[in-house]
Amino acid sequence: MILGRFVVLASGSPRRQHLLLDLVEDFEIFVPEVDEDALTVPDPVETATALARAKATAVLRQRQDSFIIAGDTVVALPQDDGTYIQLSKPTSKKDAEKILAKLSGQTHLVITGVCLAWSDGIKTFSETSKVTFRELTKEEIQKYVASGEPMDKAGAYASQGGAKAFIEKLEGSATNVIGLPMEALEAAILDLEK
Repeated sequence: MILGRFVVLASGSPRRQHLLLDLVEDFEIFVPEVDEDALTVPDPVETATALARAKATAVLRQRQDSFIIAGDTVVALPQDDGTYIQLSKPTSKKDAEKILAKLSGQTHLVITGVCLAWSDGIKTFSETSKVTFRELTKEEIQKYVASGEPMDKAGAYASQGGAKAFIEKLEGSATNVIGLPMEALEAAILDLEK
């Protein structure tokens, strides 16, 4: 219970579900239908927060008595001209290989937008972590993609899984890279409950 309301996680991500268990013992899962492409804008922080907000409000419309927690993670590769390539979930194994080849030897941003919504209010925030991959060989990429792990993840990798060996440096929240910035989420909830 948060603010005297039952908690609903607006996400089908097993990683977010697992992380949230450290903070909330009992919650329901409700996966909303959201057109992610329609909410993607050039600024990856805006994309992540808009998607989280859309998911939270979609669930709140159906569960007005609940406290909704929604999150959306965007992997963004900075370009020399100040723009970003936003890397979503791969559409195929070939696409996963292309994404990982782009991340090889590069520093990218992992941005998670979080939205907390309840009948009396809404709070949206984001967390950004910097991840640097070492140079990856074509064989490493192919072997990792063949494992199936990258297929349902933004940026085509799981930092807590097989891709842990790809990470040369991680700056910021490690749980954010997994899919939910737990330190910031706990602080936001404690702030609401004051």
